[in-house]
Amino acid sequence: MDTYKTINDVLVHLFHEIWELEGEAIITEEYRDISNNDMHIIEAIGLGEGKNMSAIAKKLNITVGSLTTSMNSLVNKKYAVRIRSEEDRRVVYIRLTEKGERAYHHHEDFHTQMTQAVVDKLTEEEMPVLLKTLNGLSEFFRNYHEQE
Repeated sequence: MDTYKTINDVLVHLFHEIWELEGEAIITEEYRDISNNDMHIIEAIGLGEGKNMSAIAKKLNITVGSLTTSMNSLVNKKYAVRIRSEEDRRVVYIRLTEKGERAYHHHEDFHTQMTQAVVDKLTEEEMPVLLKTLNGLSEFFRNYHEQE
């Protein structure tokens, strides 16, 4: 198999495997009431004071309308809360609850383990090559999304 085909094969299978394994790894008994997609919304909300729906949707590259149904579910399941701004009552922020923060850390731990597994295989000299490669892949995805 030539290099191009090998790289293509690795990328296609890697994305599929990451998505599948991540779902299995993070949706444990404690988090059986949410989906892998919900975990990514929790990740986009992040820790701290909270974000408005537009900021969360932008981070996920989806519309606010698409986010609303999932957000309603996360609020109903007590992973997140809506908080109205004191300065402007029309503005609503989404913040993680303690339960949501636990889910956030659980998901973050999986990503840390995944990243560490890659870093452990590299020498310090190889690290810049990986970063250049991943940045190129990331740029492709950003540009592809913008071209649609």
